[in-house]
Amino acid sequence: MKKLFAVLFTLAFAISLAMPVFAQETATQETAPKTETKVEKVKKPKKESKKEAKKEAKKEAKEAAGASKAEEAPPK
Repeated sequence: MKKLFAVLFTLAFAISLAMPVFAQETATQETAPKTETKVEKVKKPKKESKKEAKKEAKKEAKEAAGASKAEEAPPK
């Protein structure tokens, strides 16, 4: 008797869990109209590596140093 009760309970539990899946499948097939929408992917800018960032910083520092030297030098 216990085995029969366990089998019936397991069957009822499995069916109760499976019902929303069947309901969801039929609702999408019948009511949802097919619409075609194209989604464009947004291109993300590439992240600078640490080496590239250091190179940029060095270039900017050199340019700033060159500009300050040009300002200090008297015109001839």
